[in-house]
Amino acid sequence: MFRKVLVAIDGSSQSLQALTTAIDEAKAWSAEVHAAYVIEIGLFSSLPVDNTWEVMYSLLDKEGKEILDGAVAAGADAGVPLTTHLRQGHAGQELLNLAEEVGADLIVVGSLGKSGIERLLLGSVSSFVVMNSPVTTMVVRK
Repeated sequence: MFRKVLVAIDGSSQSLQALTTAIDEAKAWSAEVHAAYVIEIGLFSSLPVDNTWEVMYSLLDKEGKEILDGAVAAGADAGVPLTTHLRQGHAGQELLNLAEEVGADLIVVGSLGKSGIERLLLGSVSSFVVMNSPVTTMVVRK
């Protein structure tokens, strides 16, 4: 039985499928959902310390808030309580930290996420979470 479900979302089709799965699991178990968007700040380490970093961070912060707002709407449509979390750091470690903080007993991640210079593949994040999670972890494939 699951009481708190944590789902990682980044706006990719895989993560949106993970969100749908997390909401379905929450409905089945009368659980609450925590949706997390993590800004992977390690991606900025090679950028010059000027306004470039600030601009990139600002864009990802805005994107994260919009994606999390969409998650809240999806939860509301399904009648599932959903709390959002916008974090920064190493995505896998931040998800594990958050799972511990909120007492999650199920973590749901997509098998792949967005790729490109603005984001690491969620595939590497999902692998990290699966290998290091002390709670049940579900990897959703499209």
